[in-house]
Amino acid sequence: MAEYLRPACAIILPNLGGFAGLFVTRSSNSRNWYQNLNKPSWRPSGGVIGPIWTYLYCTMGYASYLVWRDGGGFDGRARLPLAVFGAQLALNWAWTPIFFGAKKLDLATIDIVALWGSIVATIVTFKPINKTASYLLLPYLGWISVVSCINYYIWMNNKNRQD
Repeated sequence: MAEYLRPACAIILPNLGGFAGLFVTRSSNSRNWYQNLNKPSWRPSGGVIGPIWTYLYCTMGYASYLVWRDGGGFDGRARLPLAVFGAQLALNWAWTPIFFGAKKLDLATIDIVALWGSIVATIVTFKPINKTASYLLLPYLGWISVVSCINYYIWMNNKNRQD
């Protein structure tokens, strides 16, 4: 494979799950439900969510490429860090269908807390192989920290809803 295709594929992969999540959040049922929730006044506007996630998915994909490259791929030192990365990516992709699709605010809160911990584990396991890769994930951790607070607020302030 041409050398430039490897990082490109690594960057595209996380974005695929984000793109798939659009189908869940764009449904009129999900939009109407979300509009009627009690949400914190300090949450980011909807217009910044897409660009933020695109940036984060691209940086996490590139970080995974750096670890794959410098850690000997799936057969070298990168095996565990890439497995941890895969686990956090699965938790990331699962959140949208849980929150918007199933409308399970409690399960979404559990998922996002597990996601936060798995991001920390990814950063820790990436660092010995490629420090830049671990640093690239810090904005992602910051964003998930904010989103976790929003998720928790929404869960706590919408517990008695019947929809």
